[in-house]
Amino acid sequence: MAAEEAEAGSKFGCTVKELRDLMENRGHEAYAHLQDTYGGVLELCKKLYTSPNEGLSGSASDIENRINVFGSNVIPPKPPKTFLQLVWEALQDVTLIILIVAAIISLGLSFYHPPSGVEEEILDSIERAGGDATESEAGWIEGVAILVAVFVVVFVTAFNDWRKEKQFRGLQSKIEDEHKFSTIRGGEVLQIPVSDIVVGDICQVKYGDLLPADGILIQSNDLKVDESSLTGESDHVKKGDVNDPMLLSGTHVMEGSGKMVVIAVGVNSQAGIIFALLGATEEEKNEKGGEVLANENDTKIESDNPELKAASSRKEKSVLQAKLTKLAIQIGYAGTGVAVMTVVILILRFCIEKFAVENMPWSAYYIQHFVKFFIIGVTVLVVAVPEGLPLAVTLALAYSVRKMMFDNNLVRHLDACETMGNATAICSDKTGTLTTNRMTVVQSYVGGTHHRSMPSFDQLPMGEILVKAIAVNSGYTSRVLPPETQGDLPRQVGNKTECALLGYVLDLGQSYEAVREHQPEDSLHKVYTFNSVRKSMSTVVPIEKGGFRVFTKGASEIVLKKCSWIVGKDGLPHRFSHQDQESMVSNVIEPMASEGLRTICIAYRDFVVGDPEANEEQMAQEPNWDDEDAIVGSLTCLCVVGIEDPVRPEVPDAIKRCQKAGICVRMVTGDNVNTARSIATKCGIIKPGEDFLVLEGKEFNKRVTGDDGAVRSDLFDKVWPNLRVLARSSPQDKYTLVKGIIDSKLNPNREVVAVTGDGTNDGPALKKADVGFAMGIAGTDVAKEASDIILTDDNFTSIVKAVMWGRNVYDSIAKFLQFQLTVNVVAVVVAFLGACVLKDSPLKAIQMLWVNLIMDTLASLALATELPTVELLERRPYGRTKALISRTMMKNILGHAVYQMTIIFTLLFAGEKMFDIDSGRESGLHAAPSQHFTIIFNTFVMMTLFNEINSRKIHGQRNVFSGLHNNVVFIGIWIFTFIAQIVIIQIGGYAFATAPLTIDQWMWCFFFGVGVLLWGQLVTTIPTNRLPHSMTLGSATKEEIELIEQDDQFDEEGLNADDMGRRGQILWIRGLTRLQHQLRVVRAFKSTLDGLEECRSLRSFHSSHSLRASRSHHRPLSEEIYVNAPRQNGSYTNMALATGSKRAARGTDRLGCSQRSHSRSAENMALVQEEPASPSSPSPRHFRSSSDCKEHLEMMTNS
Repeated sequence: MAAEEAEAGSKFGCTVKELRDLMENRGHEAYAHLQDTYGGVLELCKKLYTSPNEGLSGSASDIENRINVFGSNVIPPKPPKTFLQLVWEALQDVTLIILIVAAIISLGLSFYHPPSGVEEEILDSIERAGGDATESEAGWIEGVAILVAVFVVVFVTAFNDWRKEKQFRGLQSKIEDEHKFSTIRGGEVLQIPVSDIVVGDICQVKYGDLLPADGILIQSNDLKVDESSLTGESDHVKKGDVNDPMLLSGTHVMEGSGKMVVIAVGVNSQAGIIFALLGATEEEKNEKGGEVLANENDTKIESDNPELKAASSRKEKSVLQAKLTKLAIQIGYAGTGVAVMTVVILILRFCIEKFAVENMPWSAYYIQHFVKFFIIGVTVLVVAVPEGLPLAVTLALAYSVRKMMFDNNLVRHLDACETMGNATAICSDKTGTLTTNRMTVVQSYVGGTHHRSMPSFDQLPMGEILVKAIAVNSGYTSRVLPPETQGDLPRQVGNKTECALLGYVLDLGQSYEAVREHQPEDSLHKVYTFNSVRKSMSTVVPIEKGGFRVFTKGASEIVLKKCSWIVGKDGLPHRFSHQDQESMVSNVIEPMASEGLRTICIAYRDFVVGDPEANEEQMAQEPNWDDEDAIVGSLTCLCVVGIEDPVRPEVPDAIKRCQKAGICVRMVTGDNVNTARSIATKCGIIKPGEDFLVLEGKEFNKRVTGDDGAVRSDLFDKVWPNLRVLARSSPQDKYTLVKGIIDSKLNPNREVVAVTGDGTNDGPALKKADVGFAMGIAGTDVAKEASDIILTDDNFTSIVKAVMWGRNVYDSIAKFLQFQLTVNVVAVVVAFLGACVLKDSPLKAIQMLWVNLIMDTLASLALATELPTVELLERRPYGRTKALISRTMMKNILGHAVYQMTIIFTLLFAGEKMFDIDSGRESGLHAAPSQHFTIIFNTFVMMTLFNEINSRKIHGQRNVFSGLHNNVVFIGIWIFTFIAQIVIIQIGGYAFATAPLTIDQWMWCFFFGVGVLLWGQLVTTIPTNRLPHSMTLGSATKEEIELIEQDDQFDEEGLNADDMGRRGQILWIRGLTRLQHQLRVVRAFKSTLDGLEECRSLRSFHSSHSLRASRSHHRPLSEEIYVNAPRQNGSYTNMALATGSKRAARGTDRLGCSQRSHSRSAENMALVQEEPASPSSPSPRHFRSSSDCKEHLEMMTNS
């Protein structure tokens, strides 16, 4: 194998192993090793047969050859579970196992024959009870029917799991294919899928990128990388072609730009090596039968900081989950109690009548009765406990997630969907979200003249320098291309602001491309890239007469403050005093900004060797380029331009709908305050006559911080309620605003905040928000990984659609609850009273299993597929503490339960007289199915089916058929269920304990079913506001929500008595319900969605540690292997060996149930956090190479 690899590698002058060894070096050592071994990066490019400027040729044969030799940029995914494995998992459910055992015992006892003397007495008693002794031979049918019903439930569950996993794997592949990276092939910059990147490719890296492969820098500009995912270093690492040229896959580019040659991909990259090692370790553990840390969901995140725990847990479980958890426990207790009472009453009554009254001798034959009673009790439990809840939640979320993709919302975390329905505040960016992000220079101030239209090039003083300042001092990836079809606008590629400036050059009749050809990117001497702190970009280029010229562009008021000179009408520099600056701000910049224009100032500065001009700086030696303040100062202003970015035409209406829905929209932008105010007015965020605040970032910080510089909640609460626009804001300002609103206790219900972001530094705010929206077009990879939902069109209206879908999810689950609880109440009361009065349940076990199937799978699917309507935005958000079952819903549940129970009990005690048929009330153990009880069963199902239509409306609407024609799934399921019921009744026989009904009897059953719709109109007439507020269910106090949210934050040793009691209650109810197996669907969705953006085509080891500073404020970011460094400045430095998907702490199951371990997709890593090192402990290592990392990893996993 090694010989083959060496032979293949010899074609390229280096082997896979040599390149892997090369990538294990870091810092200056890496540069020295590169020089000693290969003679530098350019020589290495020659060995790989690639050009640093032209890249690979891109021919199919060359690409295929490189894949064969060096591998592809893909890490093979873990194979999905087979259908039989899913069936086996579904069979692990406790109540299903109980039913199977009971059915097998019943089946075995049906073939048992007691001694002859006892048998005669038993047969006599059967005949006296109204049974047919010969029919006892058919007793095996009930046991078989229950087994069949159980296996139907199992196979339906397994099929749901299998189908959803397949669906989301397909979705994941689609997203991976859409992730592309800038690569040079054939001299052209192409966006190619990261899975197509091969060794030898020349890739352009820039701010915000997440590197898809290992590479070596060819050229860089102020490049800084976050390598915390692999090395544990929380500080950004400065990269350069001399000081540290190694770029690692899965790391984030935090600043700057550059160009690299790819030398390792897929499993051969540094991230891939560690990933493969963890996979191998997992396999070894599995072979030994040991517990595997990797891919376990139930690991906990430990922290010495209780505030961190609280903050983390708050984000980990949504409000709806907390309410559903409490509701499931309440109903579970009630259902369990009724089931136990039913069994006890049945057994006591049977024993008293048989052995006390009739003095019958004991026989093993009577065990059949006890088994039947037990089956009835378990079936009552199955019907009573809302095990369909997690399936309803899953189906509603899955359906919404799929449909939201068509509404330009790519949901990365499942719970964000329904959380968005409760949003009370949206903090939105301006550019691209509220505006079109199609920027154009419409005004300019050059040489003392304010041009409100496009000037000619001849009118501009120092026009050549201005053109060069724009062409060179912009990202070379920003370009303006001809339109694809004639008559369209030119295409803008890259940064839109830079594209507007390049378009300005083209409109002047000049060519920026000609300037760039004369001044290629690798000839730039120094680049200070744009970031949120600088709010400007500067580029240093050599000049012909000797020396350097610094070009600067950025926010006008910031760059103007650094200007000491300005170009006049005569084309000569003139002094630019502080008074001149203020005059220019008031006369030029503010008028532009008040029209909604973004103002950009362009300036330059010369460093010369000989005698300097007035505005030049003489240099005896090369300046210290690291002293940025000294370099970018004493500038000469060339011009100020006003860039128009029109408001999207649909945005004002969308914001109006948000405000009507009780959602406050705030604009958070880095633009000038006047520009922001103008755009906010056009959008409708602020309106004349309203009480609102428009603040700049500095003023905002002054108002909310105390003397010690810390944010004070009392001061913050005076600002945020009226704040509508935050201008000239930094990412830290955005984070402060979001955190302050979330933590504020001004309102009784905590605010639920959604935030948009596109930059790398928006990560903290995106993570802190309840729902973080990243821009799919303008957003960086780092911002996308920090987000919950990606807006694929960067449009604010898509956020409004997300609100509609979120509220629709909430309502869909509420509809299902209203439907199921009505059936639960009726079925449980009928079964219980039947046991008390008749010694049997009028609804047989197999019949209740069929009703349960209608309630669970079919009704969940039907009610979860309702499309959202505009009326969802006509009410305010529900809030965190509002009851899940409202007074209106409770009125419907109890009202319909009264109607259904009245009909059923009337049929039970007077049905034989009404229809002139034999009574079924005194049937024996193996009595033939009676028409009497069949009518009861059929009427119950008919009423349930028509009540399903009623349940489509939960807010008191009278027209329950509104929008029904749009829901084909609902109609299809309803008709299928109706037809299935006809088949069961007419030919079900012993298996379903039914007897065929006549047409007249069917019509009566149908009539009683239709009566549910008429009765619903009467129930709706009852005024809800007259009902007591106590008629609600599923409400949760703040304390209860926090307790449930923190359920997984404590390990057992730290629990006090009360906590142990509550946890014991939750675990007890978990063990008794079928909530367990359907939750696997939720976990499957959750793990797959968490990986959608993180896995990409590498299925990669991408990091979620893009901003370590945010870690102390948010939920746990990823599944990691941690080593804690000694305490530094009062805090611990965490070093992560490896990261997997974003939310390891999501092991808490939806509805708070069944936290069994569940193998997730192969991308996920385990989390192990060791105890903090004591002062006497040796300093832990910083893993400077993958060999160190692997050595430590092996030691940990083996131990």
